[in-house]
Amino acid sequence: MSAVRVLVGTAKGAFILTSDESRKKWDVSEPLFGGWQIYHMKGSPADPDRIYAGQHTDWFGQVIQRSDDGGKTWEQVGNEFAYSGETGTHQWYDGTPHPWEFKRVWHLEPSAEDPDTLYAGVEDAALFKSTDGGSSWTELDGLRDHDTASGWQPGAGGLCLHTILVDPSNRDRIFVAISAAGSFRSDDGGKTWKPINKGLHSEYIPDPDAEVGHCVHRMALHPSRPEVLFMQKHWDVMRSDDAGDSWYEVSGNLPSDFGFVVDVHAHEPDTIYVIPIKSDSEHYPPEGKLRVYRSRNGGNEWEALTKGLPQSDCYVNVLRDAMCVDSNDPCGLYFGTTGGQVYASVDEGDSWTAIVHDLPRVLSVEVQVLS
Repeated sequence: MSAVRVLVGTAKGAFILTSDESRKKWDVSEPLFGGWQIYHMKGSPADPDRIYAGQHTDWFGQVIQRSDDGGKTWEQVGNEFAYSGETGTHQWYDGTPHPWEFKRVWHLEPSAEDPDTLYAGVEDAALFKSTDGGSSWTELDGLRDHDTASGWQPGAGGLCLHTILVDPSNRDRIFVAISAAGSFRSDDGGKTWKPINKGLHSEYIPDPDAEVGHCVHRMALHPSRPEVLFMQKHWDVMRSDDAGDSWYEVSGNLPSDFGFVVDVHAHEPDTIYVIPIKSDSEHYPPEGKLRVYRSRNGGNEWEALTKGLPQSDCYVNVLRDAMCVDSNDPCGLYFGTTGGQVYASVDEGDSWTAIVHDLPRVLSVEVQVLS
């Protein structure tokens, strides 16, 4: 086993939580970027010293930060993401006469092989790529120029590209999810895109079985089996066994099939985790009981994991980027709540401990294993 570093983005800054290989005692950093919204902060799988953070306010817009020493010092990068002069907006300066305004970066996805390569998903929905550590960016504009893009509509959180998955066996295959357009796949490194929403059914849109328009909250895959995808949708937990070409529901015996997070065990590709939320209007756990649910057979049969979690009067939410899994053995899991708690399990979800209680509203949780 190895020491870990948990990266927590909140509505009022970022925090770094560190522990040795026991993952029992935790040190909590002072706030980083205090007062700024940190929608997502993620470390490079290829370099444990490299961390990226998306720093945003409604007034000043978007900044990308990079650390090369495990979060001790930071450098602002990505000047193309420039403040436009209008409150809360900024522009993508791509050398054309048509700078494009967008609101914020929702998700940063570093490459598993190269610490200088990463992707950024933004609102309104678009995908960018950097190959120099975030210093410069290129838009993969085949997505925003897709034939269906004119029909994309924002979800309650905006028209945000919030999930980016790169197939570890085929770097040209990229999956993204957009709220509320659906999921898309590229097989040529982001040049062209295909909607992959067959089997999704959404009663709240004019055509419940439409090609696009579904509010996907999160997708996940296991590196050993990248053709199998799991999805937490706006209602329904879904699974695909053919790289998204078709989907089927695996909500099974969950108390609610609404939620925001889904993740896969580090070593068991059929073991998946979700955190049910009561409904799309009541963003808190059913019955006021905070429960993580685990399926060991890829869905439909679920068990509640409650030990150490509040089982009465708990009305927090867990947002889409606020759960992650480490690669230690046994596998560790982490999630953060809108109430400012971060919970950890060092036994694959069997028991939980609050490793910090009183942070601002948690927007994202990621983990680095420090080998």
